[in-house]
Amino acid sequence: MELGREILDQQLVDRSGSNMGKVDGVVLELRENRPPRVCAILTGGHLFSRRLHPRLETLARLLTRRFAPGRTEPLRIPWEKVMKIGVDVKADVAADEGSPWEHWVRDHILRRIPGA
Repeated sequence: MELGREILDQQLVDRSGSNMGKVDGVVLELRENRPPRVCAILTGGHLFSRRLHPRLETLARLLTRRFAPGRTEPLRIPWEKVMKIGVDVKADVAADEGSPWEHWVRDHILRRIPGA
């Protein structure tokens, strides 16, 4: 439980220090007669919306299909790729593998802000 508190909603950073979004989920492997094992972390806008309300998740999935076709599933980063957990969570992946939500916001909103 402490792991979830430590990494959920933390900034996710790629190997070069670029922001990739937030950590939205943790995947655990349940093993018989042994403690659970962390398999991966997940990032994707609709995962966060699921924690808020089921209808928000439905809306988020529709928006994802509309603005990022082919990327409706969250990005799954294997636990072995997590390099550091601190103020942010650093993973040994490239930012371009990140969430389609982040790319859409960057391309359609942030780039239109003067001085961005």
